[in-house]
Amino acid sequence: MMKDLYDIATDTINPIKLKKNGEAGHVACALETVSGAVYTGICIDVPCSIGMCAEQAAIAEMLKNGETKIKKIVAVYEDGSILPPCGRCRELISQLDIENENAIVAIDNGREVTLKDLLPERWDKKWD
Repeated sequence: MMKDLYDIATDTINPIKLKKNGEAGHVACALETVSGAVYTGICIDVPCSIGMCAEQAAIAEMLKNGETKIKKIVAVYEDGSILPPCGRCRELISQLDIENENAIVAIDNGREVTLKDLLPERWDKKWD
């Protein structure tokens, strides 16, 4: 199910060195919205900890285009391995739209789960 998105993310990887031990582009994300649009992003890692994950960059592109509902999402490291989203990214995805709890998330090669599986006990359910 994720093969096309995996390939898009892999093609988006473009590692570059930044000053002072920073780097960018060694992780890339591709996400597909419920409308079928695909958005990509790369990570930015700098020593002062104010970088961003590839998922966040792809989400920013999605939001810039007026969409909030993710159908499926994958992040890929420069060696080709799939990285599950960190806790911050999981939370961000969940905060964008209630329907994102059904988004399909690649967590490693061949395994996919819903965001709801990754965040089973929502702290904000009261306000949904």
